[in-house]
Amino acid sequence: MIALLIVLCEVAFWVLLAVGLALRYVARKPRLGAAVLLCEPLLEVVLLVVTAIDLKNGAAPDWKHGLAAVYIGFTVGLGHSTITWVDARVAHRWFGGPPPQKPPKYGMARALHEWRTAARWILAAVIALALLQAAVWYVGTGGDTGSLRMWQQKMGWVIGVNLVIAAGYTVFPKQAPRDVGAREPADRP
Repeated sequence: MIALLIVLCEVAFWVLLAVGLALRYVARKPRLGAAVLLCEPLLEVVLLVVTAIDLKNGAAPDWKHGLAAVYIGFTVGLGHSTITWVDARVAHRWFGGPPPQKPPKYGMARALHEWRTAARWILAAVIALALLQAAVWYVGTGGDTGSLRMWQQKMGWVIGVNLVIAAGYTVFPKQAPRDVGAREPADRP
């Protein structure tokens, strides 16, 4: 049941996003569209409550309960940036909005962008870790929490990989090619 609910929440996330953007741009009702988009967190609340009830009713914690915690964490940590990203592209592509701002390619500006991206992923992983730990405490020492601990290890990897990537852009910043200005006039007819 939990796995089905996770799938339903993911589908509902994209449906709410589409409906919210359609109301915002097609129906020209930006406030109503924003209200629909603000319903997104309700999906996570429903998933969290159902997962807790399932565990309370004696279900053995397994990979599905861990996945529910991870899904909630990632929606909280990355949901807003995903909605903003999609919104900018929909506005530009079909409704004459300005082109989406591209991330910087070089130097410390790129490193700063990577740290902001890493911060969102780390926030998602930390929220998932906290929910997983709450589930471990909820189940107690008498239950099998191995699958929940496995998800905690995976979230540790997510944090580590994002720190390594952001640190890599900081320590070894990508430099702009020196001949970019010299090539441009030759490329034009």
